[in-house]
Amino acid sequence: MAQQRGGKRLASREKQQVRRGNPFILPAILGVIVLVLLGIKLALPQFLSSAPTPPDWVTQELLEINPFSRPGTKLEEVTGIIVHYVGNPGTTAEQNRSFFAGLAQQEPAAEGEPDSNTYASSHFLIGLDGEIIQCIPLDEWSYCTSQRNKDTISIECCHPDEEGAFTEATYQSLLKLVHWLQEEFHLSTDQVIRHYDVTGKECPRYYVEHPEQWEQFKADLDQMQD
Repeated sequence: MAQQRGGKRLASREKQQVRRGNPFILPAILGVIVLVLLGIKLALPQFLSSAPTPPDWVTQELLEINPFSRPGTKLEEVTGIIVHYVGNPGTTAEQNRSFFAGLAQQEPAAEGEPDSNTYASSHFLIGLDGEIIQCIPLDEWSYCTSQRNKDTISIECCHPDEEGAFTEATYQSLLKLVHWLQEEFHLSTDQVIRHYDVTGKECPRYYVEHPEQWEQFKADLDQMQD
């Protein structure tokens, strides 16, 4: 009888263990769930912020991330395209890209000291022969348009002389690039503006001094929408 009672007690313990389960299973499951959620959290922003792939007529020469020309700050949205001129007559797209890259060699200002460093870049550079170089991904800031860096794509155009007028090859490439960007970001022609329209800076000079030519550029853009 004692053995039977002992057997009953043993059976009772086994049933309790079955009911309770392995005490380590629940923490392990929760740990796996946490790891999966963390993985999703890390991967989702990269998935959502994937930038448009440029066409094959654009050469990608992305700058290295640095504080002075490619901060790596993500654009929250794109609400405009801004046209600039480089301000260095006769220089090529590649030369201006090298200037942006060289800014990374500057030394950060010491704490408490005024910052005299130069901060400059653009998403695209268009050369005198119409070549297009991409310097900044389309989901990141460029340092080109002050308060509108946060929500615009900037295009710098080379020009042969001080007047700032673009060559025909530069002009045609600008039309082509802006049209593609409009389609990618669903922007109207009214959302294509000059640097001047943001800060009052005389940029791009030719289109500030000849506003009727800027209106012609926008008319040419509208024709491409048809």
